[in-house]
Amino acid sequence: MKVFKFGGASVKDAAGVRNLANIVQTQGQGAVVVISAMGKTTDALEAVVRAYMNRQADELQRQLQTLQTYHESIMDELAGGDFSAVHQTLSALSDYLRRSPSARYDETYDQIVSIGEVLSTQLVAAYLSHIGLPVRWVDAREVVRTDATFREGRVDWDATQQRIVKTVTGPVTTITQGFIGQTGLPGATGYRTTTLGREGSDYTAAIFAYCLDAESVTIWKDVPGVLNADPKYFDETVLLEKLTYQDAIELAYYGATVIHPKTMKPLQNKGIPLYVRSFVQPEAPGTMIGNVEQRLTTPSFIFKVNQVLISLHPNDFSFIAEDNLSRIFGRFAQVGVKINLMQNTAISFSVVVDNNPDRLPALLTALRQDFRVTYNEGLELITIRHYDQPTIDRVLVDKKLLLEQKSRYTAQLVVKNL
Repeated sequence: MKVFKFGGASVKDAAGVRNLANIVQTQGQGAVVVISAMGKTTDALEAVVRAYMNRQADELQRQLQTLQTYHESIMDELAGGDFSAVHQTLSALSDYLRRSPSARYDETYDQIVSIGEVLSTQLVAAYLSHIGLPVRWVDAREVVRTDATFREGRVDWDATQQRIVKTVTGPVTTITQGFIGQTGLPGATGYRTTTLGREGSDYTAAIFAYCLDAESVTIWKDVPGVLNADPKYFDETVLLEKLTYQDAIELAYYGATVIHPKTMKPLQNKGIPLYVRSFVQPEAPGTMIGNVEQRLTTPSFIFKVNQVLISLHPNDFSFIAEDNLSRIFGRFAQVGVKINLMQNTAISFSVVVDNNPDRLPALLTALRQDFRVTYNEGLELITIRHYDQPTIDRVLVDKKLLLEQKSRYTAQLVVKNL
């Protein structure tokens, strides 16, 4: 059993769907194929959520029409398949959006944004069937069980494994969704869809691989494999042909977008290798992550943009000690904001976080209950693994350094463009 995962960029148009079909036909028949929402559909559905929750009827209708037109254009170009399931899902979404919105933003978010993965897999499954490839469409919400932590569902591994093993049988290619699951406990409104965190489709692939004792997982990307820097930010990048699980976990933890942070642990637990390969050059070997003897020594650069540096100062000028830290971390956990970097002095505590407009205002309000709060927006967090001074100097060109933190192998720099 192999598990393939295709991200949104790989199925952003009809040509991408045809390319996926070619890869599955030549390299993945009988595999579990996990697919993300098409192109920028998740971003579009997040705009739908905002318009819906803010009761902006005209904007909601505009976003919904854009979503529908986008998927219909791909179906029209592919032609010939039975896309009735896609139309039914779009109709069901329209019906859902006619209801009055709930006050529970995160729960509503999951019910709406999860539709992107459902649409993409229904469309791809219909096309694969049309060209003669036997496929089984599996609703990940029926097999991936989580708790009720909306937007960051925690997997119930025993319940999930029972359902996956029972559902995924035989040599037929399985098409399923990344990113989404379902609460295992029914409430007054029945079972509810959850999501596994933004960009969580890699994690879904690891979940299926773990539960099925898969031979391998392959993530198909628009890059040759794992590079030592994002080519959007760096002109000269190096392909990392082999990585240990630990090196991959470190890179993912600091924000390397090529791998989701939660992906590695289930694979490492069972020794399942992960391949990162190019859907543009599907014959190229890419990067292998697994039980590799040699640790990474090549300098690797990770860039996180649109960052906010928040500095906290106790109102009574007390020290930043355990009681203050406990309150601070409690506020972050309560609002659901992750810390990308932290640093403290005797009377101040600084953190760097993503500028998330859905969560940051609530966080700042909560922090101001106990602390004087200052913050800077529009920053960039640069992480260098296996750094030296020339690598630091290289990334500081035309940048103002606001905060620096170093350990033996890692340097993190918070900077602002000059």
